[in-house]
Amino acid sequence: MSLTSLILTASEAHSEPAVNPYVIGGIALAILMVSLLIVMSIGGGREHS
Repeated sequence: MSLTSLILTASEAHSEPAVNPYVIGGIALAILMVSLLIVMSIGGGREHS
């Protein structure tokens, strides 16, 4: 098999991801922000020891 055919085969095998990485990052950021808000609302009224 020649180098050209190997390159063509490798480029055909590469495809776009099923889900955009920015969507996954946005979901992860949303989960972390909600978790931060929950922790701040729970611990906001307590005095420090």
